[in-house]
Amino acid sequence: MSDTSVKQQSTAAFYGQSVASFAIAMAATAIGIYQLDTNAWVRAFLAIAVLYLVTSAFTLAKVIRDRQEAGQIVSRVDQARLDKLLSEHDPFEKI
Repeated sequence: MSDTSVKQQSTAAFYGQSVASFAIAMAATAIGIYQLDTNAWVRAFLAIAVLYLVTSAFTLAKVIRDRQEAGQIVSRVDQARLDKLLSEHDPFEKI
């Protein structure tokens, strides 16, 4: 059986860049909300909204990844069944 699927793995540099980018974006947003010329209730509302948006984005990314991985598992099972059928099939066998 030949497995043509390739496991994709992120490099350490890409992972580091992603973490740094996320940290910078969160820090910039927090500083921006803190520096707003408005009362504390508005800043608190915006901070909660940003946190909700971030957690929703993480949840969405996880759901998309889980759905993709589930599709790959089904595809591998189907491929294994097909490979088994093809390996057991004898084209010269008389019916």
